[in-house]
Parts: sequence; C-alpha cells; structure tokens
Amino acid sequence: MTAAALDTSLLDHSVAELRDGAASWAATSIAERIALLERMLPRILDGTADMAAAGADAKGYAPDSPWAAEDWIGAPWALAQNVGAYLHVLRRIAAGQEPVAAGAVRENEGRTTVDVFPATGWDALLLNGFKAQVWIRAGISAQDVRDRAAGEYRGQPGIPAVALVLGAGNVAAITALDILHKLYVEGQVVIAKMNPVNAYLRPHFERVFEDFSARGWVRFVDGGAAEGAYLTAHEGVDAIHVTGSDRTHDAIVWGTDDRAAQRRRDDTPLIGKPFSSELGGVSPCIVAPGPWSAADFRFQAEHIVSSKMNNSGHNCIASQVLVLPRAWDGTERLLAEIRTILWELPPRTDYYPGADQRLAAVLEAHPDAEHHGDCRIVVPDITDHDDMMITDEVFASALGVVRLPGDTPEEFLRHAVDFANDTLPGTLGASLIVHPRTERNHRAAVEAAVAALRYGTLGVNCWSALGFLLGYTPWGAYPGHTRQDIGSGIGFVHNAFMLEDVEKTVLRAPFAPFPRGLFTGSPSLSPRPPYFVTNRTARTTVERVVHFTAAPGFAKLPAVFASALRG
Repeated sequence: MTAAALDTSLLDHSVAELRDGAASWAATSIAERIALLERMLPRILDGTADMAAAGADAKGYAPDSPWAAEDWIGAPWALAQNVGAYLHVLRRIAAGQEPVAAGAVRENEGRTTVDVFPATGWDALLLNGFKAQVWIRAGISAQDVRDRAAGEYRGQPGIPAVALVLGAGNVAAITALDILHKLYVEGQVVIAKMNPVNAYLRPHFERVFEDFSARGWVRFVDGGAAEGAYLTAHEGVDAIHVTGSDRTHDAIVWGTDDRAAQRRRDDTPLIGKPFSSELGGVSPCIVAPGPWSAADFRFQAEHIVSSKMNNSGHNCIASQVLVLPRAWDGTERLLAEIRTILWELPPRTDYYPGADQRLAAVLEAHPDAEHHGDCRIVVPDITDHDDMMITDEVFASALGVVRLPGDTPEEFLRHAVDFANDTLPGTLGASLIVHPRTERNHRAAVEAAVAALRYGTLGVNCWSALGFLLGYTPWGAYPGHTRQDIGSGIGFVHNAFMLEDVEKTVLRAPFAPFPRGLFTGSPSLSPRPPYFVTNRTARTTVERVVHFTAAPGFAKLPAVFASALRG
C-alpha cells in the first residue's frame, strides 16, 4: 500500500502569492510598518482570552486553572510585549533618532555591551530591578554597533525574499514572534507552517496578522513533515527559520537516507538556502553557595521548580540539570524545599508527544529516581557525565542534580562553568543563582563566570526564558555552531533593536522579592514574579499586564500592582 500523493496546490499558491507581495513589503515605509503594528495590538487584546483558553484546553486543564497563567504569558503577553518593543525602536528611527541611545552602548577593555532593558519607563515600573545587557562579539567597537543597528531602516534594506518559518509546537507565541522577526528585522515576507501539535492556534494568528495576509505578506499553512520538506525545497522559498530539535535541522539539511551522514561529512547539503534555527539543548541552573536565609531557600526553590515545571518542561530552555556545590551546607536544604514544592503543585500531564517515552527512558536509566506527584521526576545525584540526563534533552518534567566540588565560590564556579561549557550539549540558555553578598565578596569570580559561560542567554538570578519574552533581548544560541555541527542553532531572533554581531544576552533580576530584597542587597519593587508556578494570583496579574502592555496607561497600574503583590 503506497502513501497518498501530497497535494501541493495550496502550498504552491501560497508561495506564489508571497512572491508577488515581497517587493511591496520591501517598499513599505516605516510609517506604514509602524501603523500595521499599532493596528495589531487591539487585535491581540481582543483575542487574548480565547488564545489563552485554547492553549489551556490543548494541555488538558481549564482556563481558570492555576497553570493557565503560562498560556497568558506564552501567547498574548509575549506577542504584545514584542510588538511593543518593535514599536518603541521604529518610532525612534522615524523620529530621526538612533535605534538605541548612544549612552546605552559602551566599551570596556575591548568588549562592547548594549543596555537593552529596561527600554522605557513602563519597563522600569513593571519589572523593577530587572536588567538586560547584550554582549557584542569581541573586536566590534561601540561606534560600529551603533552604525550597524537596524540596517533594514538605515540604508541597508534586505533584498525582497520569501522566508519559510517552521513553527514549533510547544510555546504558543514562537511562530508569531518568528514571523515578526522575519518581517521587521530581515524584511522578508513569510509562509508559516504550523506544527501539528499547536495547529489550533492558526485562526488566532490569522486574525492577528490579518492586515499582513490581506496584502500578500504572510500566509499560514498546516501539515506535517511531508509539507515541511516540500516547502524547504521549494524554488520559491529563499530562506528558512526553524524552531525545534537538531534532528529536525539535520533531516532538512542532510536528509534521512543512507547517504545523509556522507553529505554531512562532505558538507554537501540538500538545502543550501540561508538557514537560521533555535534548537534547544540541556540547560543548566547553577547555584552558587552563599549565606541564604530560610526565605531565600523557599523563594529560590520556587524559582528553580518554575524553570522546570513551566509548560510541563516542554521548553527548550527548561532547567534540566541543577548544578549544586557538594560542599555547601545549603545543598540538601535547597533540595528539600524543591521536593516540598513539587508535591504541593496541582496535578497536570506532560502533554507533548513522546513525553511518556522520554520519562520512561529516564526511569529505566534511574530506577531509584524520586517521584513527586503525577509525572515529576527528580534524579538527585548524577555522577556519570554520560548519563542520559546530561547528554539528551528530555523535554519533559524530569530534573537531574549534579553536585560539583569546590570549597569556595571561586572554586565551585570554575568547576560549574567548565561543566556547563564542555559537558552539557547546547548553548541556548543557562541560569546562575547567586546571593548579593556572595557576589559582593567574590565579585571577580562571579564576573568571570558570567563572562565565560557560552550561552546565548544567561539569566543571573532569573530564569533565562525571560530573554525569550522581552523582545529587546536577542534570542538564540551562542555563536559558533555550523550546519555540520548545529548544536542549539544559528542566528538570533526577537531582536527589536536589530543589533548585529550579537554574542549573548545577560539578564539580571533581584535575588529576593519586595520587600525582602531591601535587606538582601537586591532592592527593587518587584514582588514574586508571575511566571512562578507558585504565584497565587499569576493568571489575574498576567491578564492585567497584557491589557497594560497593549495599551499602557497610569490608570491601569494600581490593579496590576494590587494583584502582583498578592501573589
């Protein structure tokens, strides 16, 4: 019995329409591009509840479930936040200003950095104490960074082209944000193939991108591997962006037949088009020893559990390996708090296809692994660096613990950095938790660790996933991967300032929430973050933040803060 022939008529027609529209998008003025984004925000706002409810339903819980906050964060808020980021930068350019303020770009000992967050006064209010800095590749001057930013709008527009976006199936906003990047940063029109896992989002995205679709600049199609393969090879498609796994990339570029390995060795790809990608890996959360209080242990345990359990661990930067100091007397206390929180969380299932098999593989390799609630697994002391929790992305709710030597923060951090850089596969995101007093007393060691960690996004006292959401923070793997050794991918997206030569983003957040942060050396007005899975008012807070982000105003702030402070 042979497989039915693939009907490509809709795919061909969609590509043809985009080719007809590519030149008109390239010629669209910055004023009209701004207006398109301004008209997009009310559409996002009008459909927020429906979009979030669709995500909750797909994952198997009610829209008012405690888990539903993640569907507001990962869909409408991420989309509204990124649209707002592009608007901020494009309005600066339209007003005759540089994309990024000159004072935000600085050089220090041959390294150029760019302060990208907070970008507005609203940012400083909503995420008080949170900061982000983009590190530029060595050898690029501050003036070069300023001159090269936003070339699409400053005399270096791209050539009209059709880009294929192969959407991911896990986080709702990924496909939409990749479309925005292709349109606004690279100047390309887009055919987006929805992943079968979240194809239910297509009508929501079609409504949000209605103006772009009407003018032949965006098309959505459904389908599986066959449709994706056809489009990647389509002569009308000029460039490709994929979010997924390294296996997905390699199947597209090298094929899956018995000659695939030879093509890879010879660097003779089946697809030679420009190809960018975001492909995940095994993400570490490194905890430096320090003088923690009981409240610190509880708060940071909530933080770590959130970085694992958000979206049931179906995130490319979910914390998979918790790196702890073997000699620290706080290690077992922190693990005890993590176990308690895992038991306290409401039930949910790992919805992503294949999760059951991946968790079964973890349990087969670790029959003594701890079970905490439904499908939450902790492997508490991994010593073999060939362990599957070290070598393979689990993409489910399993957390491995690695204890490393070091009697001082300096010694431990050296071991932790080497382990993260040289043992764990992937370079997308990492998190580092360090008490302000530890950082103050061992500043050189902490600064050396921040500089040495080879990850596209490093979160210091915050989960690196925040970099995916903000829009101003370029999102992608640490540079250096090639198509023959793709790792976590090539290129950056979500880059509203449109910076070139990006190496990584360093995010910083308060170690402790308000008001306790006032006494730990990390003063801010930020309460427990709404992305914490333990936040009692998270869904209400994020819903109010979405409405604020889409249409900011002082009158909305009291309701946001009132809900946030109760979380």
